[in-house]
Amino acid sequence: MTMRGVVLRSPLLLALACVAAVAMVLTSEGLYRRSSAQLDSLTHGRAVRETIQALERSILAAESSQRGYLLTNRQDYLAPYLQALQDTNSALHTLDLHYSGAARPQALLARLHSSTAAKLAELALTIRLHDEKRDAAGIDTILNGIGRDQMAAIRQVSAELLAVETAGVQAGRVDLDRTLLGGRVGVAALSLLSLLVLFLFLRQATLQQRHQQELRRVTLAERDGLDVQVHLRTAQLTELTQHLQSAREDERNRLARDLHDELGALLTSAKLDAARIKSRLTALSPPPREALDRLAHLVGTLNSSIAMGRRIIEDLRPSTLADLGLQATLEILAREFAERSGVQVHCALAAVRLTPTAELVIYRLVQEAVTNISKYARANQVWLSLTAQPGSVALVVRDDGIGFDTSSKRSSAYGLMGMRFRVEAEGGTLAVLSSAGLGTELQVRLPMAVEGVDGVAGGGVDSGVDAVVPQALA
Repeated sequence: MTMRGVVLRSPLLLALACVAAVAMVLTSEGLYRRSSAQLDSLTHGRAVRETIQALERSILAAESSQRGYLLTNRQDYLAPYLQALQDTNSALHTLDLHYSGAARPQALLARLHSSTAAKLAELALTIRLHDEKRDAAGIDTILNGIGRDQMAAIRQVSAELLAVETAGVQAGRVDLDRTLLGGRVGVAALSLLSLLVLFLFLRQATLQQRHQQELRRVTLAERDGLDVQVHLRTAQLTELTQHLQSAREDERNRLARDLHDELGALLTSAKLDAARIKSRLTALSPPPREALDRLAHLVGTLNSSIAMGRRIIEDLRPSTLADLGLQATLEILAREFAERSGVQVHCALAAVRLTPTAELVIYRLVQEAVTNISKYARANQVWLSLTAQPGSVALVVRDDGIGFDTSSKRSSAYGLMGMRFRVEAEGGTLAVLSSAGLGTELQVRLPMAVEGVDGVAGGGVDSGVDAVVPQALA
């Protein structure tokens, strides 16, 4: 039977096929338009969240610039303060436009305006008092806690506004999911209808041939679908691990910055107070020895606190990685591990060329490796090597500890799993060689950075929390 004969015998099937095709096109177009609108709304919500966070960062930048100007009396320290004022006004203007028609966010925004104005007024007052040579009044203004309270209020209101935006984003995502689900159901139903019409349309002409082709198509589709799902799930796991690790490093960096700013300011203020007290005590005749001894003990405690803060910040985000490079950072890490654990560490580290993220992966991997060695390996010696090979960089961490059976499932294997995903996310490979009683060896290979690409690591945090303290107070 010819195709023309099949069409003439089944005009209803042909009409149904045309209707299904038109309905599928209309459904896809409607789904696209609605999804685009919802995605635009989600993008705008994300921009508002970034504006709220930028406002808080601008106020912190203004406060840091003010502190630097008060301590150094250098006009160039006021440039970030002035820029932060402009950024703050711009952010508030953007938020005013965004929340112009919302009742509850407007109330929160009014509180944010009030707290921001109070905080900036406090900063401006201390700068004016400093310019008028009234430093004591300016310091009293700083120490009375008003600025800290206003900053806490700004953070609280920002958090509430972020919560409002988060709720809006979540609602938008739910709506988008519903839209996509409805579109998927509609497209799936129309697709099934089209396939059914096509099957019935061709069944009258070549039933047996169509049956064989359908079996072949279904088999191939299932096989291809399984392959696609395997690759998709693997890619999703890798991307998720990379996202989680990036979020973890971002959180470490944020905590390091907060510790640096807040702890540094507090310790600096304390050392300044101690210096003033010491100068006044030494001016007495005779100077009270017991008070001077107590003051010396206080300064020693402050120095210990500064050293502790520096160690915590370095653990969170190693500034040496950006300042000295990977080779020197690994040498410092190995030396500190050897001093802390008593394990002898042999280093053979060469200068290599890696991207900043790959350098951070190498550092965290070595950090995790020596932590595992100190906890589980019971090793006496560790060998650490970093070499450059054609097109790649090789890292080897080996110990002479008790080892383990790599074929058995261990409850503590999640650290190795995290290492593997981090290395694979950077396009590298990780091999673990170990056996009971013969130690453990980690072999990592990462692609070398392309020559000519900027490889300077960024985002380092100054760990010297007492950097702004005058040398006379050290």
